[in-house]
Amino acid sequence: MDTRALLMGLAFAVMWSSAFTSARILVADAAPIWTLAIRFVVAGLIGVGVGLATGGQFRLSRAQWLAVVIFGICQNALYLGLNFVAMQTVTASVAAIVASTMPLLVAVASLFGLSERLRPVGVLGLVAGFAGVALVMGSRISAGVDLFGLGLCVVGVLALTMATLAMRGTGSGGNVMTIVGLQMIVGAIPLTVYAVVNEPFFLEFGPTWGLAFAYTTLVPGLLATWVWFQLVNRIGPVRAATFHFLNPFLGVAIAAILLGERLGTRDVMGVAIIAGGILIVQLSRPLRR
Repeated sequence: MDTRALLMGLAFAVMWSSAFTSARILVADAAPIWTLAIRFVVAGLIGVGVGLATGGQFRLSRAQWLAVVIFGICQNALYLGLNFVAMQTVTASVAAIVASTMPLLVAVASLFGLSERLRPVGVLGLVAGFAGVALVMGSRISAGVDLFGLGLCVVGVLALTMATLAMRGTGSGGNVMTIVGLQMIVGAIPLTVYAVVNEPFFLEFGPTWGLAFAYTTLVPGLLATWVWFQLVNRIGPVRAATFHFLNPFLGVAIAAILLGERLGTRDVMGVAIIAGGILIVQLSRPLRR
């Protein structure tokens, strides 16, 4: 792995992990689904505009259109929609920890559903990762975490896992920013329909909310997704996914620093175990481009 890929991976991990904190700020003062739908419309138009301006086009392959639809619905609409609703009642650190289990869930699904070979050390990593989740969540549940919100986070990460598995073999060529923008627009469609039918619009606008909206739209939304696709193209999906081991650390740390969320000894131990488990699982898997 070269220096550029290393820096790209670190940048992606920081941007992706910070999204939970900025989302928590947004849903505190606005309708969550409306906020997410508007964010995707804005980000999608920017992404498509930038993509077209840099040589992109709408003539994508069938596999690329499939990727646009799958990611748009499963990641943007389902995963993020459920997380935005959940973070009205659960902390950003809880949402980040649940979401960080995605590489572990992908490994489990690949092992049992796709007959992917996993070395014994990889199985040990899976056990350690889920043990870390149990340690952290046991502490949070005993402290009174909202179980409905936690359940929404779990369903959301399952949707993200399905999207990740379905994306295998779809290809990622072409103008990346155009594809990212189209995914945002696809995700905005079901969210907008749901919001119109089921969610009263409200917004208490202020400078902090405006800054969080702009940041969430441009950085974790557009830039992080673009960096991720570039990273996968550069070093392959397995090596790229290794950077997910940083997300539990960073997600909890950013929420603690910016939102003052509680960070106890069991949280630190659990997050360290989760991160170690993710790293072991990723390093034990066969490399494929």
